[in-house]
Amino acid sequence: MTTGTFYPIGTPGQPWGQAEKTEWLSRQRKQRSHADEVLAVIERLRPRFEVEQYGQLDYAPDSYPLVALKSRDWNSALPVMLVTGGVHGYETSGVHGALRFADRHAADYAGRANVIVVPCVSPWGYERIHRWNPQALDPNRNFRVDSPAPECAALLRFVAPFRDRVAMHIDLHETTDTDETEFRPALAARDGKPFEPGTIPDGFYLCGDSARPEPEFQQAIIAAVAKVTHIAPADPDGTIIGSPVVAPGVINYAVEELGLCAGITAARYRTTTEVYPDSPRATPEQCNAAQVAAACAAIEYALAH
Repeated sequence: MTTGTFYPIGTPGQPWGQAEKTEWLSRQRKQRSHADEVLAVIERLRPRFEVEQYGQLDYAPDSYPLVALKSRDWNSALPVMLVTGGVHGYETSGVHGALRFADRHAADYAGRANVIVVPCVSPWGYERIHRWNPQALDPNRNFRVDSPAPECAALLRFVAPFRDRVAMHIDLHETTDTDETEFRPALAARDGKPFEPGTIPDGFYLCGDSARPEPEFQQAIIAAVAKVTHIAPADPDGTIIGSPVVAPGVINYAVEELGLCAGITAARYRTTTEVYPDSPRATPEQCNAAQVAAACAAIEYALAH
């Protein structure tokens, strides 16, 4: 982890080549277990869901099954609601919020919607508490045709048969202090650009889709989450992470153009959550609960509209 303005890999002003990426990869260490903390929970949920392995990541010497939970009472006449987590493996509440939603609330929508939960899109990153995959690629910039990121390519193949029937897709993320101390400096170094310090929002916020913002949908989620944890205020310049705040706790991104996970389906209702686990005003329990509240509110709104 870096604390200065120069990242300890590479030469300032020069994008990384393969040697720098190899050096970066050599520094990554397993810090937790996808099998014990994610797959074991999925196994406990298996009696209540159809569990589908939609791919496998082979990053020698490790191999990771990519797994989704689907409604057992699937009805092709019903809309599809998609919940994804762990696109960035280090964003813990995205993974465990998705699993908690599956455990405690997915059954609430039986007979009203088909629910799909993909709790950990990037298991290699989950184990190493990292944003990137082993190729030093950010999965949440690579959901596009012919994606170079295997995590993204696998999820795109999985959703392809039903992408046009997805009514709502919520992608669960976090913004952490390490974004500013590690991941943004690493990104600048990788791309040969200067690191420009930014701010970390203190609280929950949403990234909607600038092409189809659905502001009332976004606000319904914010209202539900505000009962669980605090909503991030705008910076003095009226932005959150440099993007204009369009409503309390809401900014918009061009999700498809940027290759974000939230753009992988034709869903009318789409959003990306961001919680702040390092806040002195939030606990890990609140972060998980906020993700669950967001998912439930998103589905309820989509069903009602």
